[in-house]
Amino acid sequence: MRQQKQASYLDAFIPIVVLVSLLGAAVYLYGDNSSSGPNQIALLFATFTAALIGLKNGFTWKTLEEAMIKGITISLGAILILLMVGALIGTWLLSGTVPTLIYYGLQIIHPSWFYAAGCLICGIVAMSIGSSWTTAATIGVALLGVANGLGLDPVVTAGAVISGAYFGDKLSPLSETTNLAPAVAGSDLFEHIQHMLWTTVPSFVIALIIFIFMGFNADVSNESSKIDEIASILQSNFNISIVNLVPLVILLGLAIKKMPAFPAISIGAVVGAIWALLFQGDLIASQVNPDEGALVSHFKLVWATFFDGFSLETGNAKMDDLLSGGGMSSMLTTTWLVMTALMFGAIMEKTGLLELFVKSILKVAKSTGSLIASTVATCFGTNLVAADQYIAIVVPGRMFKEEYTKRGLRSVNLSRTLEDGGTITSPLIPWNTCGAYMQSVLLINPLDYAVYAFFNLINPFLAIVYAYLGIKILKIKPKAMQQGAAAPDA
Repeated sequence: MRQQKQASYLDAFIPIVVLVSLLGAAVYLYGDNSSSGPNQIALLFATFTAALIGLKNGFTWKTLEEAMIKGITISLGAILILLMVGALIGTWLLSGTVPTLIYYGLQIIHPSWFYAAGCLICGIVAMSIGSSWTTAATIGVALLGVANGLGLDPVVTAGAVISGAYFGDKLSPLSETTNLAPAVAGSDLFEHIQHMLWTTVPSFVIALIIFIFMGFNADVSNESSKIDEIASILQSNFNISIVNLVPLVILLGLAIKKMPAFPAISIGAVVGAIWALLFQGDLIASQVNPDEGALVSHFKLVWATFFDGFSLETGNAKMDDLLSGGGMSSMLTTTWLVMTALMFGAIMEKTGLLELFVKSILKVAKSTGSLIASTVATCFGTNLVAADQYIAIVVPGRMFKEEYTKRGLRSVNLSRTLEDGGTITSPLIPWNTCGAYMQSVLLINPLDYAVYAFFNLINPFLAIVYAYLGIKILKIKPKAMQQGAAAPDA
């Protein structure tokens, strides 16, 4: 058995330099299409670079391969959800669920407060169901349709959707990351949520205020004619009815009842397919081959919607883009990106290259403020390098936990910081699993909407400000420290 050597700082920097250089080249050469293949190749080359360094330091290929496979395994649950979300979007387009949401949204949401209202709606829904992903794929997709009808900027709308979805997800006891962070840090779930309110709520209020001002200044000339045109197209192609919202109500109900995401979304997709057959017969009839039997052709079209999505030709190119999409096949590029990203993160962690960065950070993080700022930076850096929010919570959490205890800081400080730096920043990175997912459902590059995801930008910054000012930084009681308690959060 070969003896494994300690990695050097040069070893750690080489894969990062390769990754950043190749990702930069991919964006420069391919622009918005960089996530459709170029980014994946960049991640693969960076993975092979890290693997070569691991081999140099005494790791066997079998060990490295097992680490990569384990890394991909972590993503399998997310991949299943991704594929089923693709199916759900397809069936909900065909069933009229998304078009109905767009239609009614055009009637009730005024342009001047659309961005703020969209952000708030996504926040409420995400808090109720504990999923930023489901919120973006359902409410977010519909809001983008409404924005198109009102003549508002879809990129700003995507920023509002992301802001609201991650605000609600972060504070929901049903959210996986909200449960993961206190589990890693060793704090109580509900005290963790309570402690997060101090950084999360002010950040969200500031974001809402910005969205309100942006709405007042938005250019919505000729909005009435645009709304009338889109409403007419929707009514002429779909049977618009409040009944079409039943699949959404069922999905939200299942999520509130704490049904896991994959079966809940699967049921939502199936209900959407049934609703399409029941209430969109005319639309389906216009899409099928008249030479085939009605029953067979209708069933065949709905079946195809699961794997290949739905396509509609209205004579209006923008509406065609808006009302077409979905299907499991639409998620394959994202799945590829998720797998390659987690392969790279797994190699970096297994070979000890990630740990080197944290150790170097601790050497300069002398004060409480600098320690928390370093934790936020490490979570963000892990999101960049390991490309997954779960890794960005678990790895820094394990590495910083002992240091927080040594400095007399209660574990809720760490769990809150893991979310402020890890959960919140994940959708801002195109090759991160969350960023890739959001691009796949919202069809907007994270590099574009990140500028307008105000909550996600403000929250980490406010957490660092709180840390340096000593605002709501809780200390371990002296008696508990003497007894060796790690985190007396009671």
